[in-house]
Amino acid sequence: MSYPTVCDNRHLDLSLCIFLVDPSYREGENEINRKMNVAGGIGGGGGGDTDLKSSSLSQWTFTVSRRYQHLLDKSTPHVLHRWIGFAVVLLIYALRVYFVQGFYIITYGLGIYILQLFLAFLSPQVDPELEDGPSLPTRGSEEFRPFVRRLPEFKFWYSLTKAFCIAFTLTFFSMFDVPVFWPILLFYWFILFISTMKRQIMHMIKYRYVPFSFGKQRYTGKKAPMVNDEASGRP
Repeated sequence: MSYPTVCDNRHLDLSLCIFLVDPSYREGENEINRKMNVAGGIGGGGGGDTDLKSSSLSQWTFTVSRRYQHLLDKSTPHVLHRWIGFAVVLLIYALRVYFVQGFYIITYGLGIYILQLFLAFLSPQVDPELEDGPSLPTRGSEEFRPFVRRLPEFKFWYSLTKAFCIAFTLTFFSMFDVPVFWPILLFYWFILFISTMKRQIMHMIKYRYVPFSFGKQRYTGKKAPMVNDEASGRP
């Protein structure tokens, strides 16, 4: 095939001459570019869909977590109702373990976790033994400072409820049903409970604090005296 004189210029590359002169060559180049653009558009569209799905999932997760936190905040003042709900969860777990007759290792671990939570619930936020500043009042003439727990009541309830729910879920997996002689575990737990509570009671006696408010004197202020309108001569 012979090409016109546009390719006679020696400074032009041969492929450039063919592109300028041969129509079939230009059509082939255009077809290749069109296919590459289509493929690039498909790849970009797939990435956009993935980003959209990821964004929708994160937004849904954020909405669910915000709604869950809102329900927890609303349940904070309802102390009695929260603990009744925990008692129901505890009863369901106890019935599950009783009828299955297994999963004693999970129950033992749950008991150890409950003991740790209860110890934190009874302990002050700042240990007087490690405190260099002001300590708990030991005499009536000292300034009153309220007892602040290391683990507040709401977190104590929430941790217990969550632990029982997780333990209940684990009872549906046979891999956690390790055969063990459960009276031994119960004996170990009672020994640990007695030794821990003895140490905690000695700590309370030494620093003279009570972690409970039952029976404490409450000051509500002086009541205004009742005035009889007839005796005072008022109409």
